Amino acid sequence: MSTLKAWIAAARLRTLPLSVSGIIVGSSFGNSAFQMPEGITNCFGFYPIPVYKSPLFWLAIAVTIGFQILSNFANDYGDGIKGTDANRQGEKRMVASGLISPKQMKVGMIITGVITFFLATILIFGAFGNENFILSFVFFNLAIASIIAAVKYTVGKNAYGYSGLGDVFVFLFFGLLSVLGSYFLFTKTLHWELLLPATAIGCFSTAVLNLNNRRDIENDAEVGKRTLVVKMGFEKAKQYHAFLLLFGMLCTVGYSILNYWDAMQFVYVIAFIPFILNMKTVFKNTEPRLLDSELKKVALSTFLFAILFAIFN
Repeated sequence: MSTLKAWIAAARLRTLPLSVSGIIVGSSFGNSAFQMPEGITNCFGFYPIPVYKSPLFWLAIAVTIGFQILSNFANDYGDGIKGTDANRQGEKRMVASGLISPKQMKVGMIITGVITFFLATILIFGAFGNENFILSFVFFNLAIASIIAAVKYTVGKNAYGYSGLGDVFVFLFFGLLSVLGSYFLFTKTLHWELLLPATAIGCFSTAVLNLNNRRDIENDAEVGKRTLVVKMGFEKAKQYHAFLLLFGMLCTVGYSILNYWDAMQFVYVIAFIPFILNMKTVFKNTEPRLLDSELKKVALSTFLFAILFAIFN
């Protein structure tokens, strides 16, 4: 494998669509609410400008991708130097396989972190300018917290991914912070109803992590990586997985009912079909390693859901 291919593999491109799902939902709502020219409205009560025309949206996407790649590099590095990935199932890890040295991965993490923080600075300044110092200060600290959280997942003696707290991180950062934070960048306000789609994205993202941890349960248990799946056991993790997907679907339907204006709002249920099929597969599964292909299905279905939900709600 060439050096370039090794770094691309370490970036784990298949995780990127999932990471931006919350940004798509939050930014779409925020950008639409932000654009309210006097006397020009539609059925929503405002005249929306497509979110893809907003520089803030693309900056938010770039920052999120940066955080995700940093997290992937850190995960590869942390698990690699601890020997966790020595006999893992699924995709090959670069540090564990020797294709990228720990020192090189460390440098890659630093470079990715610096670039991502620089982009986050531009995003924050573009959203708040000079006149909102307190808001800028808060979001700068959130950016720093995101970098620390991305690295500490598997790096260090007290890596929280090794104590079953990875699910909490994914739910908070991929769900609540991603949706509510991107919405706030546009509007400088929050609405409690947005907790429903934010919770849904968080649940779907956590379901992907749960699949990952269920695939790796045997190896993680052997090396002392106490993920939530290892703690609760393989069978109970199936029920937990079903809860995450069902509760996420319920939250989105609840949001659409509370804000109903047309039946087209529910077109996103198309993305629920793969979720339901995935639950069926999960409950029948007895071989953890066979769950690897299911990760991509749930991740891409979440991405599809985010696009459809953002467009029609």
